[in-house]
Amino acid sequence: MSDRLSLSQVAALMAYAATTAGGQLLFKTPALRGADDGPLAERIAGFLLNGYFFVALILYAALTVLWVWILSFTQLSRTYLVPRACICVTPALGCRTVVDATASC
Repeated sequence: MSDRLSLSQVAALMAYAATTAGGQLLFKTPALRGADDGPLAERIAGFLLNGYFFVALILYAALTVLWVWILSFTQLSRTYLVPRACICVTPALGCRTVVDATASC
């Protein structure tokens, strides 16, 4: 492994960050549409039957595989900024979308 990141490594890391932020928005959608009251089992069933929640779970499973693949050819010390980028990108996307109507941006 070299000291510098290649263009393909940077592209893979940026795609990971953007997709992680998108996955957070997918999780937020059923949370906003979920029932606020009712038994816990009913609320959990509502989430599990929600298409957005299901897609977000699949996306995060794929992102886990992508992250392990990225770490197979990139030094861990070089990837530390990616989780930070996810933390910054997610609220920005939330403020720009209708999904996060509860945010005060």
